[in-house]
Amino acid sequence: MKTYSWLLCLLFMTFCFQSCHEKKNNTNSLLSLDDYASLTTSLYHISPREIREEIAMLSKTDEDSMPPDNRTRKYYREKLPFLWIDRKGIDTRADSLLQGLQTVDEIGFGREKFRLLQIESDLNTVRSLAFDEKNNRINKVLARLEYNLTKAYLRYVAGQGFGFMNPTYVFNHLEKRDTAANSQTYRTLFDIKIKHADNSFYQKALSKILPDSLMPFIKSVEPQGEVYHALAKKLHNPSLSRRDRILILVNMERCRWRMGDVPQAHEKYVLVNIPSYHLQAVDGQHSLTMRIAFGSAANKTPLMISAVKRMDINPQWVMPFSIIKKSIIPRLGDEDYFRQRNYFIRHRETGEIVDVGSVSPQMLESRNYFVIQRGGEGNALGRIIFRFDNNLAIYLHDTSSRSVFERAKRDVTHGCVRVEKPFDLAQFMLEGNNAGLIKKIGYSMKADVSPLNVKREDMTDKMKAVIDTLDRARLVGSVNVKPTVPIFILYFTMYPDNEGKILTYKDVYGYDPVIYSCIKNYI
Repeated sequence: MKTYSWLLCLLFMTFCFQSCHEKKNNTNSLLSLDDYASLTTSLYHISPREIREEIAMLSKTDEDSMPPDNRTRKYYREKLPFLWIDRKGIDTRADSLLQGLQTVDEIGFGREKFRLLQIESDLNTVRSLAFDEKNNRINKVLARLEYNLTKAYLRYVAGQGFGFMNPTYVFNHLEKRDTAANSQTYRTLFDIKIKHADNSFYQKALSKILPDSLMPFIKSVEPQGEVYHALAKKLHNPSLSRRDRILILVNMERCRWRMGDVPQAHEKYVLVNIPSYHLQAVDGQHSLTMRIAFGSAANKTPLMISAVKRMDINPQWVMPFSIIKKSIIPRLGDEDYFRQRNYFIRHRETGEIVDVGSVSPQMLESRNYFVIQRGGEGNALGRIIFRFDNNLAIYLHDTSSRSVFERAKRDVTHGCVRVEKPFDLAQFMLEGNNAGLIKKIGYSMKADVSPLNVKREDMTDKMKAVIDTLDRARLVGSVNVKPTVPIFILYFTMYPDNEGKILTYKDVYGYDPVIYSCIKNYI
């Protein structure tokens, strides 16, 4: 048995040795690419031309019209390089984007509005090679990924960075002015300069894709404000009603607008949040709160940001033309009406005071004349006005109608904001030790100064007696506010109080549905 096994081994070794020395022809040496043709399949054939054709179809059928959607179409219409796919298919940058967009749920928006469900499905198709000859053809899938990833990315970063709507355009096209039929102008309701996602922003955003800097960039554009995060936290309450959810979403959108300045950035500021019906004057840990009256529904107070730079005591009131047309022209000829209210008329160019009895309706309708109320007791602006730069002649001021602050509904003015405690607000505006100046302001706000702008020969004996009793040394007419105090006239229907508690206010101007109608494209 042992001999038989040894012989077998010897024979096998001899065979192997001979085989190593025998030269045989390689049957594969003459193969060409054509010989592999039968092994290829169109299921895995990537064609850049077909991908671009598919993207063109997607762009043509995409009915979304928000700025990021238009920017996405523009990019591919110009046949610029693919951002997410290459000859090898698609890489992990798509996963980075999906990870960054997980917050879509947390901010109350729909995943389908960012096409995330389709993106996830198409990524799974690519990675499992589950292509077919119909809806999941390889070039069709890659085209969908390329287009939808860009669309989702730009929608998110532009929206989170600047807001999902343009408040300047939307609010300033809400109300038409009462003008001639052949002209169409709108009231300015939003007078805040805000930043928008411009060409440079979109270029920067797109440049972050290729080196895979997505996550840091996404984080950098997300809102960081305290109010935004407080509202977002409330959004996580599972028992929220649909109404409360919408209320939170529209106020979160207000927090996204790049206004360039926010109250929380300052130690000292004045905040008028119109729906709250109150003014807050904050200086560090100290604050002053007072009631306000503001523009009616027909004369809405515009939203703006500025800085109080001057206080005028006993200001004259120059009437807007709307009031001249409604209240003054019908009373022309009634000199007692003008005298009792301390009204006078001045020529716009020469500055000459015109005899009331000589003024016709046509003269006032020409807008060449001012109708002015002298400063002092009974003046519509009250005893003090707080001036700040703006395009619409809107100010904070006192009022001669003090009873307005006893009402619950105080949207009654022609646009300016009346304040309940004007003297307290004047003290707040002044910096440092100004006891002497504050006393002068107090005296001036109580003194009868109405005869000061009347010529001596036109004064009554009563006026002369009043003038003779005035302490001219204690009168002050104008006080500069240095440093200037930031003022914010905003509109939040949910906003924190002094202790950080989020309060809810009535939507007095009906702005919430306007915002919701814009952002619902993403919900």
